[in-house]
Amino acid sequence: MPATTNKPLRYRQIHLDFHTSEHIPGIGADFDPDDFVDTLKKSHVDSITIFAKCHHGWSYYPTKVGKPHPQLARPDLLGDMVKALAAADIESPIYISVQWDELSAREHPEWRAMSASNRYHHALPADPSSGKQLSPAWHTLCLNHEGLRKYILEQAREVAQQYQTQGLFFDIILTPDCVCPACVERMQCNGLDPENAADRLKNDEAVNEQFRRETSEALFAEFPGLRVFYNCGHIHKQGPERFSTYSHLELESLPTGGWGYDHFPSSARYAATLGMDFLAHTGKFHTSWGEFGGFKHPDALEYECAQMVALGSKCLVGDQLHPNGAINPDTYRSVAPAYARVEKLEPFLEGAKQISEIAILSAEHMSPSGARNHPSDDGAAQMLQELKRPFDVIDVSARFENYRLLILPDEIPVNGALATRLKAYLAGGGKLIASWHSGLGENGAFAIDMGITRAGGAVAFRPSYVKAGKALDPDMPESAFVFYDDAETVNAGEATVLAEIYPSYFNRSYKQYSSHQHAPDDPAAASLGAAVTEHNGAAYIAYPIFRLYRAMGQPLYKYVVRGLLDRLIPDPAMVTDLPSSGRATLTRQIGQHRHILHLLYGPPQIRGKDVRGDDGSTRVMEMIEDIPSIGPVTAKVRLPSTPSRVYDALTGTDVAWNTEDDGTVSVTVPRLRIHTAVVFEGT
Repeated sequence: MPATTNKPLRYRQIHLDFHTSEHIPGIGADFDPDDFVDTLKKSHVDSITIFAKCHHGWSYYPTKVGKPHPQLARPDLLGDMVKALAAADIESPIYISVQWDELSAREHPEWRAMSASNRYHHALPADPSSGKQLSPAWHTLCLNHEGLRKYILEQAREVAQQYQTQGLFFDIILTPDCVCPACVERMQCNGLDPENAADRLKNDEAVNEQFRRETSEALFAEFPGLRVFYNCGHIHKQGPERFSTYSHLELESLPTGGWGYDHFPSSARYAATLGMDFLAHTGKFHTSWGEFGGFKHPDALEYECAQMVALGSKCLVGDQLHPNGAINPDTYRSVAPAYARVEKLEPFLEGAKQISEIAILSAEHMSPSGARNHPSDDGAAQMLQELKRPFDVIDVSARFENYRLLILPDEIPVNGALATRLKAYLAGGGKLIASWHSGLGENGAFAIDMGITRAGGAVAFRPSYVKAGKALDPDMPESAFVFYDDAETVNAGEATVLAEIYPSYFNRSYKQYSSHQHAPDDPAAASLGAAVTEHNGAAYIAYPIFRLYRAMGQPLYKYVVRGLLDRLIPDPAMVTDLPSSGRATLTRQIGQHRHILHLLYGPPQIRGKDVRGDDGSTRVMEMIEDIPSIGPVTAKVRLPSTPSRVYDALTGTDVAWNTEDDGTVSVTVPRLRIHTAVVFEGT
């Protein structure tokens, strides 16, 4: 029987990819169980996800359900790994590829997904000189086929019966925009229109949910306590019911692999609200999954893992085993400093909960679009990180009253039920910041009282200009500054106007233009309406300022939000003079009666300027190398009681502290390199 577990996830994990072609000989021939385990132990690894079946469709154990890799040099490579890891007390969840399975795609072409563009779905672009079907890429399978679902379940059962594993990792659960005959029939039977993209997405989601439900119900019944996770590359903000078939969450977010350094914090701040144990994926790769011979700088891994634990996540570093089965010592020398740090921190991580005063009501949840985070969510999260304001990302299932302030970023529609909740929240003393189309009801008017009314739709000028006084924020310029996006025309009735919109001389066109980009503001023109207002704790910004900040990075946009935060929450839980590229979080271990302040500094830089993506596009790459030391860094935290002791979590060294006139506790960290955790005992 398998060794199943309900214990919490471990903190120092590896995900070991192994997608090996049948055209490579000697698969696993150089695997050495002793060297494998010894390398992991020296790198402080305590869990590693190993492989049963890969994207090529081959299995790495003597399977009766699938087919063993034809070049497998060790008949039970998987079993040899499990046995060696168990003896060393290293957990070994097992990987099964689902919708990428080239062997099944060849043997069962009827299982292939067909995209709405009338071609079989590929992960990679075809060579322009070849047919689409000849591209060197995975052929996605459609889960709307009972034979495929049964095949996956039977292999999962086989693995869980034969091996002492703590869990199964099902990879590649996609929404391929499928219009294969089975999906078209399913949509028609369920009143969905195959020609409508939104309906096709609904069908894909329903098909995937059927697979997850069938699989989890069967596995949980037969193997109580078995961990199960279904990976689609992003934790979609669809509410807690979306994850009812999961035992835990894994946040795939490789910063250099296309996710960027701002994706993980937003996802983590959502995952933490769901009440599930979760871990984060980064990678040892310079780029992303599938890279051989690429190594990320150890400083980057140390920073990324420190950020994970600071945000309440367990850690995982992605690796890829060479087809010969020999573990790469250079990879684990890079991992070791990060995991040594995490191991020392673990007593201060167990059960720690974030202190979050602010909640971002997710635009991804309210207006689903795209495969990853909504740009408005990302922009809001980026601002709050740079401003060191502790926050969560929530959906409508969350309790608003747990937060001092809600942010409705850019396009949060408000129906009757949500309006009732928001009105009660404001009446109870909660604060609110809404921007652009957020807060609008089904009739197009503001659904909650913000002291303003809509006045005719969008501002006629793009870009337009804003004039804001020092009353909004000390860093506001006295002259007008440009906003590169649409704006709503609003009239301020009872609201206090903190900034106003002004036009340029004209919109740029072939008929009239000035200078290189756009016309300047017209000093003689009258205001076009309020840009920023506040009324009884409810603030409004007429622009989609959060998606705009993500796109443009103009600090003045962030200062507009900072001014509103300072106005609405003048006594925040945490203040620090870390640079804007630094990060700070405050957590509490209630059982241990202590708070922990995490301070991080490791600003990424753009080094790669033409990295090719899977779809043939190019992108820039953020990366981290040689993080410098900074300091002194000061911080003030607002605690429920005076601490009995303040000290550094890693060294145990006492840290000098003072109680300020405003009741906060202040500390100074003389030197900060990558990360420090300051413990406030007795709070």
